Amino acid sequence: MKMANPLRGEVLNLYKNLLYLGRDYPKGADYFKRRLKNVFLKNKDVKDPEKIKELIGRGEFVMKELEALYFLRKYRAMKQRYYSDINKTN
Repeated sequence: MKMANPLRGEVLNLYKNLLYLGRDYPKGADYFKRRLKNVFLKNKDVKDPEKIKELIGRGEFVMKELEALYFLRKYRAMKQRYYSDINKTN
């Protein structure tokens, strides 16, 4: 009988969250999905819990970076819209 890895749920959650964030990726969702799948498949045979935790940490860092990228892009679009409206009225 195979013992389930307790970190498996965390890894699956991370994958789902990254997949969700990848929908708005600048190079396209398909590009992001392919890259994400390749990275996860590359590490699928890692058994050491410490290494898995390290990889999860790296994935969470990527999530934060993506969120920051999207926030910045949204902020720039709003700023551009706002300032272009002000310049038109003057």
